[in-house]
Amino acid sequence: MAYKKKYAVMALVGVCAASGAAWWYQNKIGPSADGTQPAVSSPATPAGPARPTAVEVAKVETQTLVDETQAVGSLRSRQGVMLRPEVGGRVQQIFFNDGQRVRKGQVMVQFEDQLQQAQLSQAKAEMAIAEANHKRNQELVAQNFISKRSLDESGAALEVARAKMALAEATLQRLKVLAPFDGITGLKQVNVGDYLKDGADMVNVEDLDAVLLDFRLPERFQAKIRAGQKAQLTVDALPGRPFMAIVQAVDPLIEANGRSVGVRGCIDNRQQQLRPGMFARVNAVFGSRENAMVIPEEAIIPQGGRTFVVKVVAGEKPDSLMSERVAVKTGLRLPGKVEILEGLAAGDTVVTAGHQRLQKDGTVVRVVELPQSGGPRPAGAPGQPASAPASAPAASPADAAKTAAGKSPAAAGKPGQAAAGKGEPPSGPNPCLRGPDATR
Repeated sequence: MAYKKKYAVMALVGVCAASGAAWWYQNKIGPSADGTQPAVSSPATPAGPARPTAVEVAKVETQTLVDETQAVGSLRSRQGVMLRPEVGGRVQQIFFNDGQRVRKGQVMVQFEDQLQQAQLSQAKAEMAIAEANHKRNQELVAQNFISKRSLDESGAALEVARAKMALAEATLQRLKVLAPFDGITGLKQVNVGDYLKDGADMVNVEDLDAVLLDFRLPERFQAKIRAGQKAQLTVDALPGRPFMAIVQAVDPLIEANGRSVGVRGCIDNRQQQLRPGMFARVNAVFGSRENAMVIPEEAIIPQGGRTFVVKVVAGEKPDSLMSERVAVKTGLRLPGKVEILEGLAAGDTVVTAGHQRLQKDGTVVRVVELPQSGGPRPAGAPGQPASAPASAPAASPADAAKTAAGKSPAAAGKPGQAAAGKGEPPSGPNPCLRGPDATR
C-alpha cells in the first residue's frame, strides 16, 4: 500500500508540473494588441506576387528532312545463266577460259559433229537432185510433155529436201554452245573429251556491268516506294564504300507470311566491285523536304490521343513571358527530334523541361539558361545544348556515308560508283538506264 501511495503522489506532482509549465509559456508570450493569441510560425516570406515558373526552352528549327527507312537485301546478276547442252555428245573443243569476258553469240563449247556434218551433206545432195527434177518438170509441162501432177510431185519432193537440209543444219548448230549475252564466265566444269548428257552443267555466265539489288520493306511503305527512287547501300565486304541503286520495280504482290513487299533496284557496276550474292544494308530514300520544322522530342506532350506542346509567348506585362498550350501535328521522327507539320511556325519557342509545373495557360515562366562547359551558347537557342546548334542542317544519308568513308562529297563520284574506288570512272551511259539486251 505504501508503494502505491508513493506512485500516486509522484503522478500527481508530474501533472501539476506540466500544467504549470503550460501556463508559464502562455503568459510569457502574451496576448497581442487586439486580444488574440498569436500563433507560432516560421520566418515569414517576403510579400509580393509569386515567382515565375522556371522552364527550359528551345527554338523551332528548319532543316532538310529525308524520309527513309533501313532494310537488308542481297545482290544478284542482272543476267546470269548456267550453260547446258541441248543434246548429248563428246566435247571436242572449248573456246573460253575461267573468268573470261565473252560476247553475245560467241562459241563457247564445240561437240563432235562428224555424223551431223555427213547428214547435212546428204541433205544438200538430195535437195540438189530435187531442185533439178523440179526445174526439168517445169520445162516439160510448158511443152505439154508431162502432166501437171508430175510437176506438183516434184515440187513437194523439193520442199521435203529443203526441210531435211534445214533439220540437218539445226542439228549441227545445236552441237555448238553459244554465249547468250555479254558477260563474264565462271569456273568451267567440263574438259575436252568429256561425254555430256543433255542438261549437264558446263559453265555459268554472269552480266556484271549492272547488278540487281533485291530487298523487302514492310507493307506500310508500299505506297511510298516507286520506280525511279534511289536507295543507298553498303556491303560488308567493302566497308566504307557507299553505292547508289535505282529502284526499277516493286512487286505488286504482298507476301502473306511476312506482310512485306519486294523491291528490286539496279546498281551501276562497270567498275566490277560488286559480286552477285553479296549481303547489302539498304537505306531506301522515299523523298526529302526542304525547310521542315523540327523541335526536340522532349517538347512533345501526348495526351488523350492528341499531341501538344507548350509555347512560350509574350506576357501581359513588359519583358514577361507566359505559357500557351498548342495542339500540333507531327511528321517524321529523327534521333532526338520530331518534325512539326501544323501548329507552330519557324522561330517559335517551346518548353522542353518543366511541363509538369505549367498546369494552365497564362502561367508566368522564366527561361533557365543551363551552364555550358563547351563554350558560349549559340544565339537563338535557349536551353539547347551547344553540341547541337540550331542552324546545323541534318546530313543526308549519302553525305553521312561519305563522311564515314572519310571522303568529301565531291570525291564520291557518280551514283553507283564507290567513293573510294580506284581508277577513272567508266564512260558511257549507265547500264541501269537501258535494257539488258541493248546494243553495247
